[in-house]
Amino acid sequence: MVQSIVELRNVAGTEAAIGWAGSHTIVVDRPDGKAGGLGLGFNGGQLLALAVGGCYCNDLRYVAHDLGVEIGEISVTVKLDLEGAPLVATNVVLSVRCTTSDGSDPGVLIDRAWSVCTVANSLNRGVPTRLEVV
Repeated sequence: MVQSIVELRNVAGTEAAIGWAGSHTIVVDRPDGKAGGLGLGFNGGQLLALAVGGCYCNDLRYVAHDLGVEIGEISVTVKLDLEGAPLVATNVVLSVRCTTSDGSDPGVLIDRAWSVCTVANSLNRGVPTRLEVV
């Protein structure tokens, strides 16, 4: 089993949070003027969309590396629909454009990366989530 652990703490003087994993950090906040937010970072919906798209971009690179194919360009757009109260993600659509350096058909890369995308597969399978108070 592989396990990822991230930490989040409040940012002094703001109502934002900073999150980190190893030496990488990200700021999480609400839009300016919303529930004390200052717009200093991404909101939860944006982070979810970035997780889907970022994971897929990485998987394109993993697959290309395994197949010995060099990627020219990657362009990914993620559209995340949120509805209800409380807001929940109801639909995620990832649009991808990928080229190879040698001009070969990137279809195999695109399809294989989608089939192994950790975040998309986790969401599609309904990953259990629970809260633990410490």
